[in-house]
Amino acid sequence: MRKTEMKRFKSLLEIMRRQVLGQMNQLERDNISKSQRESSGDLSSYSYHMADLASDTFEREFEMSIASHDSETLQEIENALGRIEDGSYGKCEDCGKQIGARRLEAVPHARLCIECKSKAEKEGGVS
Repeated sequence: MRKTEMKRFKSLLEIMRRQVLGQMNQLERDNISKSQRESSGDLSSYSYHMADLASDTFEREFEMSIASHDSETLQEIENALGRIEDGSYGKCEDCGKQIGARRLEAVPHARLCIECKSKAEKEGGVS
């Protein structure tokens, strides 16, 4: 991979990292660090209706799922930036072939070429 392409992908990954960190910080500020009562906006001392409690619980679990996904994505981005530094970026971790530029544009932190990714998905394996 040429240096200009490498710089472009590094820039893309750094932008993605800032976006993911921003999303994580926003989620943390808005809901995750608050108690369930605080995040629902109900600060009264009255008990919840069961349906309200279920909705609030579902919403918090959904937000936690998003936070977990963001954390995994952030780790993948950090790993990709590390591969840029060590010179292995853009090579499939399974077969060793070059990952196509179109795939890297779509998923800059991709670790597998499209063929190996398809195979892994069929087998229920890794990303």
